[in-house]
Amino acid sequence: MNKSIIVAAVISVAAAWAVQAEDSKALYTKECVKCHGEDGKGETKMGKKLGAKDYTDAKVQDAVTDDAAFKAIKEGLKKDDKTLMKPAEGLTDDQIKGVVAYIRTFKK
Repeated sequence: MNKSIIVAAVISVAAAWAVQAEDSKALYTKECVKCHGEDGKGETKMGKKLGAKDYTDAKVQDAVTDDAAFKAIKEGLKKDDKTLMKPAEGLTDDQIKGVVAYIRTFKK
């Protein structure tokens, strides 16, 4: 009986992580792809215009902390008076953390 409960709990947690990862990818696709691209390289027309970083580059990934990425997504980014990235409106902190985790999967 106890083994069944443990197995069920492990399966539930694994399923929840899988759903969260899928949701994070969907949020990235909805909110970030226009500038950062499907592959995270930032080579879209808008990404090039705004200087989006290449998140497949390990050095770029290493230079950006999770906290900094979280803050950029939550609050947006400005350089001087120019908006580089608008804040992600309507996302919970957990959703933003999921997007940050998804961005980390681009690192090569």
